[in-house]
Order: sequence, then structure tokens, then C-alpha cells
Amino acid sequence: MLDFIIIGGGIIGLSTAMQLAGRAPGAAILLVEKEAELAAHQTGRNSGVVHAGVYYEPGSLKARYCREGNDATARFAAKHGIAFERCGKLIVATREDELARLAILEERARRNGLDIERIDALELGEREPHIAGIAALHVPETGITDFPALTRAMAADFTAIGGTISCSTQVLGLREEPDCIIVATATGELKARHLIGCAGLNADRLAAMAGIALDFAIVPFRGEYFRLPATRDRIVSHLIYPVPDPAFPFLGVHLTRMIGGYVTVGPNAVLSLKREGYSTLAFDARDAADIVRFPGFRRFLARNFRYGIGELRNSLSRQRYLELCQRYCPELRLEDLQPYRSGVRAQAMFADGTLAHDFLIRRTNRSIHVCNAPSPAATAALPIGRHIVEEAAATGFLA
Repeated sequence: MLDFIIIGGGIIGLSTAMQLAGRAPGAAILLVEKEAELAAHQTGRNSGVVHAGVYYEPGSLKARYCREGNDATARFAAKHGIAFERCGKLIVATREDELARLAILEERARRNGLDIERIDALELGEREPHIAGIAALHVPETGITDFPALTRAMAADFTAIGGTISCSTQVLGLREEPDCIIVATATGELKARHLIGCAGLNADRLAAMAGIALDFAIVPFRGEYFRLPATRDRIVSHLIYPVPDPAFPFLGVHLTRMIGGYVTVGPNAVLSLKREGYSTLAFDARDAADIVRFPGFRRFLARNFRYGIGELRNSLSRQRYLELCQRYCPELRLEDLQPYRSGVRAQAMFADGTLAHDFLIRRTNRSIHVCNAPSPAATAALPIGRHIVEEAAATGFLA
């Protein structure tokens, strides 16, 4: 019998596996992933941004672990020879009505321990000649990296100290017994003393399999990106973000310098009718039915119908998408928006229609489940993994 089974081959699962193996030498630990490769979904389809912790409620897990994760990611990348650059971020206000929100962000960032700088329109123009705005916050600690490469390095460290990884292994069911957990897969049953779920877009379904009474559901939001042509690779030297709407956990369409040397634009946030569907017409009957049946989504939709329609219109019209970018980068043209991969954000939503704004972890007698870990989870992956291992130790899983 195994000591631990970890479900999920994204960066959270591998961070947890690597640190668990280091904390419990000699333990029999198996990580299973349903895809043929690691980092196939949220980890492999995000923007590559190493966040600094501007946006998150002071004292929250997101705020604490994002700050810790920023430095931890830089050290891990350096140790393993993975590209990492602190290019910094500018959060740009383009309208007078955004200045109050910019001030709130500035105050929150300082409470989170960030050394940020407020600059005016003149200095913004000097630093970024292609960007227009009336004020901005400079966040120097923001960086960019290759999260799939980090995940592969964690996997290598995990297996080097005795861990095992099984890809193409889909979990079909869980059964918790007094002395073990039995995991049903397409190729047979697995048995372990304890289980850790890091299932991302399927986190709620896995938790339900484990017998957790859910007060939330995962509602998927697709984020669509475009890539700028090579002639625009040097259009910015920082990451350029708009001032976000504080009512939502989405940061708005931004210009992102990628670690590969090119620039992307995005993402928006459109309801996805398939949890792992990356095209505009992606649809899964079960996923769609789960969304519609969930009372929290209906309450959310009633309160945010106009916002949702606006995001959908921006998705269906490249011209409208372009106009979002032109607010702060007016020289961009429609032909600059070239195809690029999309991603799907696994967002936990409560039954009252509110979004889970912090990381969410739930337990059973023999399992721990990461139930909400959207951005900045990639940045925070090392502290999140440490947190899970510490919780496992505190609850006697490592005894």
C-alpha cells in the first residue's frame, strides 16, 4: 500500500509532491495525472507572470503566499537554470474615474509589503513611449518565467528522491476506508494511507468523490489571448496592466512580455461551457449542465449580467478587444492581434453567488484537497505546497 497518492500534475501538485517527498524520506508517494503530460491545463496555459502581490487582501493566503512565492520562484528558477526576469509591472490609469481605484491599489500594495512607486503621465511616457495614461503604479518585483519548465524541474526533483509519476491515469472514483483511501482508475484500483487532491478544473468533483459536502462549485472562465507580431516584440519593457475592477478577480486585458521574447495581449474572462475547452465553441454537456444547475451561478449571473455580456461581446469581436488594448496602447492595430493559445481559469464560486477570492483547502480524515487555486497560484506554488505538507504533518498524516 502506498503512503500517499497525489492527484494532479500541475505546478501545485508537483510542488506538493516534491516537498512531501523531501519531508518524508522513504515514503511511497505516487502522483497521478490524467493527461499524457504534466502541466497540460492551467499551469501550461497561463501568462507566465510571477506576481508580486498587489491585488490581494492583506493577511489572506493569496497575499502572503504570493509574496513568499515571488522570491521562492526566483530562487528555484536560478537553482535549476530556468529563465526568470524581473521586468516589473505598470498598472496604468487611463481615465479620471480610475484614479481612486489606483490609490486603493497603492495602499493595499504597501500594506502587503511592496515597494511601489506612483508615477505621473510625463514619467510614464518617458519609461514607456508607446503607452498612454494619466498615472501609473510601478511594481518592480513582478517578473516572468516558464511555469511548465518549473513544473518539470519539480517533477525531476520529486522522482530523484524516490517519488513516482503516472501520467495518462484518470481517477474515476474514491472510497475512504477507516485505514486507507481506495482510488479507482481506468487501469485498476490504487490504495494509499492518505490522498492529496490538486485537481484544478476538477477540484470540486474530486472533493465530492472524497465525501466532502460542497458549498462551492468550480465555474470555468476562458481567458483568450492574442500574440503581437515580431515587429512589436519591443513595444514595452514592462508588463502593462489596466486598473482592475475590484468586484472581480480578473485583472483585465494586459500586455505581457513573455519569457520567450514576444508579447501577448489578454486575457478576457468569458464563461466556458467546457472545463478544459480552449476554443470559442468548446462545449461539454455535463460541464454546461453543472453550471446551469448550480444556484450560485444563477445568482452571480443575475448580479453581473451586463459584465458577462460585455465580456462575451469582446470575445466575439476582435475590434472591441482591440479597443480595450488601445486605451493604454493607442498605436495597436487590428492586424497586430494574431492567434495565440487560450486558457481556462478554475474559479470556485459559493452557493450565494460570490466568488472565492482566496485559496480554499478542505479535508477529510484521510485526504486534503486544494479546492480553489487560480492566479496567483503558479507564483505561490512553492508556499502552497509547503502549506499542504505542514497541514499533513499537523493532522498526523506523516506519523
